[in-house]
Amino acid sequence: MVQSARLDKLKSDLHAPLTQHDALVEADRCYFCHDAPCIDACPTGIDIPLFIRQIKTRNPNGAAKTIFDENIFGGMCARVCPTETLCEQKCVRNVGEEKPVLIGQLQRFATDTLMATGKQPYTRAAQRDTRIAIVGAGPAGLSCAHRLALHGHQVTVFDSKPKPGGLNEYGIAAYKTVDSFAAKEVEYIMSIGGIELQSDTSIGEKLTLDELKSKYDAVFLGMGLGGVNALGIPGEDMPGVENAVEFIARLRQSNDLDSLQSKIGRNVVVIGGGMTAIDAAVQSKHLGAENVTVVYRREQSAMNASAFEQELAQKSGVLLRSNLQPKEIISAAGVIQKTFFEYTETKGGKLVGTGEMLCIDSDQVLVAIGQNMQHVVLQGSRAPISMKAGRIEVDENRQSSDKSVWAGGDCIVGGDDLTVSAVQDGKLAAESIHTTLENAHG
Repeated sequence: MVQSARLDKLKSDLHAPLTQHDALVEADRCYFCHDAPCIDACPTGIDIPLFIRQIKTRNPNGAAKTIFDENIFGGMCARVCPTETLCEQKCVRNVGEEKPVLIGQLQRFATDTLMATGKQPYTRAAQRDTRIAIVGAGPAGLSCAHRLALHGHQVTVFDSKPKPGGLNEYGIAAYKTVDSFAAKEVEYIMSIGGIELQSDTSIGEKLTLDELKSKYDAVFLGMGLGGVNALGIPGEDMPGVENAVEFIARLRQSNDLDSLQSKIGRNVVVIGGGMTAIDAAVQSKHLGAENVTVVYRREQSAMNASAFEQELAQKSGVLLRSNLQPKEIISAAGVIQKTFFEYTETKGGKLVGTGEMLCIDSDQVLVAIGQNMQHVVLQGSRAPISMKAGRIEVDENRQSSDKSVWAGGDCIVGGDDLTVSAVQDGKLAAESIHTTLENAHG
């Protein structure tokens, strides 16, 4: 019975959707500020007071269009955005004991209402002769594709995975996007028309960037970060040590959670401090792990995971440990036994080890210390693209040093691992591509 209840949590919605009555009551709390700070806090610049007013006047479909005008992934962002550190943090009601307007949940109410009708709020412009290639079917790539298709361009999206959606489909905890919402949202976005998807196609192996540039009028790179950062410690190659993103992907794509439940460790250690670490830890707990510990090398206040995510983990029974860096994973007979960590402190702005050690019992270790870009996509290009710290350099319009190539999402300098930021990158790039091609073709 306990195991079944845990699995139910794994598949249950993190936030129950608002009813129409609840949405109307919540919308009535908005002051509809003239200089609304919540708009400035939204990376995509959604007119938040306007869409809330539309909900208040019982026009949720109109509210959804207001949202989609700036963020075509408004449904997913309503579910996974750290609104508590973005728009809701800037809400003027967020003072003293009062709580901010539940902007994220109102956004979900509006977008879910329109998407349930199956109707597109847009009419695609007359088809143009221009063709654009997009590498990556994640939020950045599909945001770019939708905006370009809306302008009438012909778009082909290439993705290495069998399903589109990127990390929305493969890398976000199941309890944040239940009922196959990620797939449904992609289907809704692509129903605008003019977008062709080629799955299971890796750029850089059989199809190169130069070939794309020769066949298409413009190229957008939104392939994210395919490489995984290594711990660089003894024992990290042992069975039982796994990349947390791959762990989450297995959960998201599995039709047999009972089988996964039987394979979860008793003592799970998650190394990292971001959203992925929290997602992996909470899901491990729901799968039945007795002890789950998230270990982060800096102070807990420096964790990339929001305060809400940290609290969610703790309420789920996850222990958060900070100022500890991994040193060695110990195994016996091919089975992980324990993980050694060194305590850390910050001196002169630098993180240093203290020499004091801590041993944590562990039979499964999930690594969530970030990803790096796989350069195979860019290899062999006759016009090398400017890079910085392993990522693509772009201007404010998301155009690279190669004037026929744009980029966005995690693969660019400044990419911050947020769906909403990737969507904004794709949107800005699409408008830049559209303007560039318009000028080129008179």
